[in-house]
Amino acid sequence: MPTDQDYGRQTSIEEKLARQREIDEWLPITSARNAKWWYSAFHNVTAMVGAGVLGLPYAMAELGWGPGVAILVLSWIITLYTLWQMVEMHEMVPGRRFDRYHELGQYAFGEKLGLYIVVPQQLIVEVGVCIVYMVTGGTSLKKFHDTVCSSCKSIKLTYFIMIFASAHFVLSHLPNFNSISGVSLAAAVMSLSYSTIAWAASVHKGVQPDVQYGYKAKSTAGTVFNFFSALGDVAFAYAGHNVVLEIQATIPSTPEKPSKVPMWRGVVVAYIIVALCYFPVALIGYWMFGNAVKDNILLSLEKPAWLIAMANMFVVIHVIGSYQIYAMPVFDMMETLLVKKLHFKPSRMLRFVTRNIYVALTMFIGITFPFFGGLLSFFGGFAFAPTTYFLPCIMWLAIYKPKRFSLSWWTNWMCIIAGLFLMVLSPIGGLRQIIIQAKTYKFYS
Repeated sequence: MPTDQDYGRQTSIEEKLARQREIDEWLPITSARNAKWWYSAFHNVTAMVGAGVLGLPYAMAELGWGPGVAILVLSWIITLYTLWQMVEMHEMVPGRRFDRYHELGQYAFGEKLGLYIVVPQQLIVEVGVCIVYMVTGGTSLKKFHDTVCSSCKSIKLTYFIMIFASAHFVLSHLPNFNSISGVSLAAAVMSLSYSTIAWAASVHKGVQPDVQYGYKAKSTAGTVFNFFSALGDVAFAYAGHNVVLEIQATIPSTPEKPSKVPMWRGVVVAYIIVALCYFPVALIGYWMFGNAVKDNILLSLEKPAWLIAMANMFVVIHVIGSYQIYAMPVFDMMETLLVKKLHFKPSRMLRFVTRNIYVALTMFIGITFPFFGGLLSFFGGFAFAPTTYFLPCIMWLAIYKPKRFSLSWWTNWMCIIAGLFLMVLSPIGGLRQIIIQAKTYKFYS
């Protein structure tokens, strides 16, 4: 017969499970699971097509025609493959969902090692993107102001970054991914719009009279470092993997209709839109301006003024949505730590304080180090390459263990080697660029 102790133990387990369920229903990633496949499409477009697309013509100028086209196409193929792997791995254990990147890492590498491998890289990517987007949002607002009112008194970039951040002090309090779907949809539409404006305005401007396609750097060392830096710019442009499991977690799933089917449909649509944004901007931008193109293509386009002003405003709206997409998993990590480990009570006040501190911190760092181009390539190589190009492949090899020398085995190892090269080389170029820009930079000027 069951004793009182057995009943007590059973009640205790039920209470723990009920509390766990209550916490999961409060946390941003697991609180809503009613997303449709098109949510996956525009969330992925918003996550992927970021400010990085505007730096692609500049990356092409540092890579050259042949290597540039090859690296762009290869990156598109490799990242689509690794994204497919992550979608497949989301529900590979029957009855369980890996709702967060680090949960998949823990399953592949072990409880502690998985956390140590994935969480630092994911945080570098997500916090890094938020900082870079603070700078991008502020820079685009400043460009909009200067284009619309060229005779007005010049205003510091610092103030524009603060104006951009003010939107996030409000939007950051939306509870979960589904609640930011409207912001994300607007951002996805804007990304397609300003990419189209960037290449269409370049075509309208025509090939510049003194256009040159040779490498800009005077020395061999300079050319090599710039090449490394451009690799990071490309890696930064393909960064959506860091939030893909979290996006998939919002889609309902049953054994008959697993979430990977609508998720993959959304990813394919998103990648077609990514190609429509990236390739025309990169190739046409470089073709028209050659190696004189600026690290943000919209800065190279001065006329027609109203169109460039509009494009910059589209960039602002887009990076508002992108910031939220990348901030949401960070909010989830912070709130999980506070509620599950430090046993804070799930409350609006807790959310209000933690999220405002995060927005303020990214704003402060963005104001302090607004080196847009250098930041792109440094973060791009340092953290984006592992989480996008080869970490999914390592997990796939660890979990599925494909037969040695099979097609799957070779494909994954080739992606891992390419990603490792990217991770080692591109931060070198990015760091050099930051050092060069920092020589002439005055803090908060």
